[in-house]
Amino acid sequence: MIDESPQQTDERFMRAALAEAEQAAKEGEVPVGAVIVSGRRIIARTHNMTEALTDVCAHAEIMAITAASSHLGGKYLNDCTLYVTVEPCAMCAGALGWSQIGRIVYGTADPKRGFTTYFSGSRSPLHPKTIVESGLLADECRQLMQDFFKQRR
Repeated sequence: MIDESPQQTDERFMRAALAEAEQAAKEGEVPVGAVIVSGRRIIARTHNMTEALTDVCAHAEIMAITAASSHLGGKYLNDCTLYVTVEPCAMCAGALGWSQIGRIVYGTADPKRGFTTYFSGSRSPLHPKTIVESGLLADECRQLMQDFFKQRR
């Protein structure tokens, strides 16, 4: 792990998010997984829990923000990176903006509900210093979603 390239590190953490998404699918939840990393360590590991908690706000990103904030003892996550398998929705992007998360790395785009569908440029709900990167392990993230919804039909 010490000799990892930045790309290898990102892939390792996105694979942890994918494992969370797979767990969500096993539990009948929409398979979105998220991890938040600080100092190259996972401090929050979550997945969608909207069905289990009967809470429309229990998205993986929201759960991760709550867990990471609790772990750090503060509400700002400016030195953290969120790895999430699917592009955050507008609600989650707003919460990520309030958390001032430093970096977001997501797998596959969500052309129906992803925040970039609704916001762009200076209208983004994210903190101005937040770095956003997309497409990491996109095919695997997309396939997990497609397989889940194919089984539901």
